[in-house]
Amino acid sequence: MDVTHLARLNAARLSRVAVVLVTDLETGTHRLVAEGDGFDGAITAAIASVFRSGRSGIVEANGKLFFLNVYLPPPRIVIIGAVHISQLLAQFAALAGFDVRIIDPRTAFATPERFAGIDLRVDWPVDALKKGKLDVHTALVAVAHDPKIDDFPIAEAIRTGCFYVGALGSTKTHTARLERLKAEGFAGAELARINSPIGLNIGAESPAEIAVAILAQVIEALRSRDATSPKGDKR
Repeated sequence: MDVTHLARLNAARLSRVAVVLVTDLETGTHRLVAEGDGFDGAITAAIASVFRSGRSGIVEANGKLFFLNVYLPPPRIVIIGAVHISQLLAQFAALAGFDVRIIDPRTAFATPERFAGIDLRVDWPVDALKKGKLDVHTALVAVAHDPKIDDFPIAEAIRTGCFYVGALGSTKTHTARLERLKAEGFAGAELARINSPIGLNIGAESPAEIAVAILAQVIEALRSRDATSPKGDKR
């Protein structure tokens, strides 16, 4: 790998940008493609696929063989609300390979004893997210069940193109949430990105089952996201 590509790879890693090194196995030439670059040609689908899967490998396009070496930032889940579901979701998500961060200003809930070994920010999301910004490789899970805590990070997740946005709440609660976000200027397609009721519909009842349903929906979104856009999945 030449010095220029290495410098770009290091810069991409620091800025949490996914890149793939495309090597023509016949000529040995290299091309570095960042997610959202607007790549085209017969190899487009293969590049998008490795951005979604994170698996490097050999592909064929136009009768030629290429090796796609993909470099992805660690997927992250930011959980808003240090509730019982969050305790379980944090453990499950960490086992699945996600970086996990929990944000909640309520000191009665956000205690080191309840979230041992987890990146816990006892702060308002508007302040905590200045230090650890959201991005297209982040899932936002809002379970505080308090609009004063949940609304800002949900809006920020839509703005920054988080690959998943989910929020806890009943139909009535979510309808009121949508009205507040509309008042902030969000349109129908943007609001449709919010998964509520949160989690896959598996009939979950207990906090542990709800955590499993949420994590499953996050993984589904990660592996099916639009890897051709710098803003992630817009569905």
